[in-house]
Amino acid sequence: MDWRILKKIGKGVKQFFLFMALLLPALLIILPILLLLSGSLMDTWELGGYIGPAFADGNEFVSWKFLPDYPTFAGYGKLLFETPQFFVLFWNSMKLAVCILTGQLLVAVPAAWGFAVYQVRGSRGLLALYVALMLLPFQVTMLSSYLVLNELSLLNTHKAIILPAVFSTFPVFLSYGGFKSIPYQMLEAARVDGAGELIIFVRLGLPLGKSGLLSAMVLGFLEYWNLMEQPMAFLEDKYLWPLSLYLPEITWGQAGFAFCASIVTLIPAVFVFVIGQDYLEQGIIYSGLKE
Repeated sequence: MDWRILKKIGKGVKQFFLFMALLLPALLIILPILLLLSGSLMDTWELGGYIGPAFADGNEFVSWKFLPDYPTFAGYGKLLFETPQFFVLFWNSMKLAVCILTGQLLVAVPAAWGFAVYQVRGSRGLLALYVALMLLPFQVTMLSSYLVLNELSLLNTHKAIILPAVFSTFPVFLSYGGFKSIPYQMLEAARVDGAGELIIFVRLGLPLGKSGLLSAMVLGFLEYWNLMEQPMAFLEDKYLWPLSLYLPEITWGQAGFAFCASIVTLIPAVFVFVIGQDYLEQGIIYSGLKE
């Protein structure tokens, strides 16, 4: 047999095993979403027949069927037309995410530009401190944040969630990678041509460093859309809660309704991720670049 044919066969076998190796984790990730989608289209009786044993005292096993016998949109109708509190929390989540990301654009982006472009004494140490602060979980800073917000009379308001997040170090770190990838010679050439620092930042920095900036915005939206710990710690009134705290309030008897709410909650996050996927990948690459 010709060695070229053997080479093609070997290449095909290698691609097949690579495809199968990637298919398995992909299915494990997609499976919960398919479960949510199929469960949202089941009526109460059919869904209860599948998941009822999980809440009963018997020894029966839970079963599942991805194609409902009698598909229905009753859960979506109840959610979208008979549950006004769902929309209150939905717009709370949207308000928090948009306000936080807007504030980060005004605070984190200029800070990242300063770290990347202007080499001043102590800037590297300060950047290292920023990265260290990024690693601190919320549980470590919760008490100090609570005391500060209490002194400022901001507890039980959306400002208690927005203001600390605006000054997060994570968008500074990601935006820094995008700005650092801009050649220094290009900035010097712009200065020689008479461009001011603001013009360089707006016309060169933002367009060329948009990958790191947009990746920070995408990851930021995904994080702040799913906030749970901060609202639980700083918000007392339920009408101020974001949508991420709505689902735990649903009992198992409303499982179909909960599936529908989960799908609707998932749509904005999936939409933002799909739109910004390319920038997200580039931003992660830039964040790992060495000087």
